[in-house]
Amino acid sequence: MAENSKSAEATVLNTKILKKLKGAFQAFDTKSDNTVDIKEIGTIFYSLGFFPTQADLQKFTSEVEDERSGYIHWDRFLPAMTKVLLEDKFPPIADELLLQAFEVLDIEKRGYLKPEELTNYMTKEGEPFTQEEMDEMLTAFTDEEKKHIYYKDVIPHLTLERKM
Repeated sequence: MAENSKSAEATVLNTKILKKLKGAFQAFDTKSDNTVDIKEIGTIFYSLGFFPTQADLQKFTSEVEDERSGYIHWDRFLPAMTKVLLEDKFPPIADELLLQAFEVLDIEKRGYLKPEELTNYMTKEGEPFTQEEMDEMLTAFTDEEKKHIYYKDVIPHLTLERKM
């Protein structure tokens, strides 16, 4: 009985992971043809809570890109991402650590960052994001009404539960 419970739990978890992977991929499948531009792979990784280096991203894309077309097909992306998950290649950053990082940036302790503040930090510090990546992130995470990024609301979108 306990084994059936574990199996059902694993199936539910795997279904959730597959749904999140597919959702992240489809968000950038602009032609609705099960392909994404290789330039979007970094954003897809980040949206799933993976934080590979640029070198890691280049290696990943070279392994899964469709014949140097500049695109990656879902059928090649899924097995490669499954391998990333199984090998725990790019361990997630803990929610608490992400919160601490946002709180350090939020000097005034407001509970949010302004888009221009986040852009400044993310494009000029560490391994910088491109302006295109920032535009996509800001579109996804900026509160439309107040024009703020409430980081406690963003953190769950930056992580993927990966217990398998």
